[in-house]
Amino acid sequence: MKHTLLNTIEGRLLLSGFFLSTLLVIFIGFYGIIELQIAKTLVLVFIVHTIGGRAAGIGLCILSGFGAAPTIIYNFYIEVLIVCFTYAGFVLSTTNYLRNEWLIKFMARLTGKALEQKEKIKPFGWIGIFLFVMAPLPVTGPVVGSIIGYMLRLSLLKNFTATFLGTLTAITVWFYCFDFLEQRFHMIQYLFAAIVIIVLLPYLKKIKGFVIGNTDKRGN
Repeated sequence: MKHTLLNTIEGRLLLSGFFLSTLLVIFIGFYGIIELQIAKTLVLVFIVHTIGGRAAGIGLCILSGFGAAPTIIYNFYIEVLIVCFTYAGFVLSTTNYLRNEWLIKFMARLTGKALEQKEKIKPFGWIGIFLFVMAPLPVTGPVVGSIIGYMLRLSLLKNFTATFLGTLTAITVWFYCFDFLEQRFHMIQYLFAAIVIIVLLPYLKKIKGFVIGNTDKRGN
């Protein structure tokens, strides 16, 4: 089965995700040795990206003094890494290569989000995926965009060029908008804080349950 899996495009994408993750760990580990504060920022940016906080990740980079190129390249790298895992996981779970219960539930949620937008994007094809991924809305982003591209039977090349160009454009626009505001308004930190809070709101109940659960265990 392993041999068959690695012979599929999705299997190789999954392998690419692990490779990119390894490079990321090495990169963060390097900064953990020479500049701990930068390493902490890199980890935080990665965390907010995994829960859909593209804008929050860019804001954290700006607040930490990252320039345009490092901010855009790092945030884009993370998005590519995440898409490698989620796209491969989605396709492999729907084709029965992977039958993990947690993965199936997670992909079912992504499928629901993709199906809600699929018919709106279908008439526009490649440009529709590009604009969907680029748009700064809660349901948009490269993960759902790439899955919609798969559902629309776009070739992997068309799907990923639309997804990644849309992602790169969005990150670039976010950076220069935030940078413009940061240079002219001292209250930009509060805007970034608000964005982070909005990103985390859907997860507050789970976080609270986790904290209370650990507190109860220590109390017992």
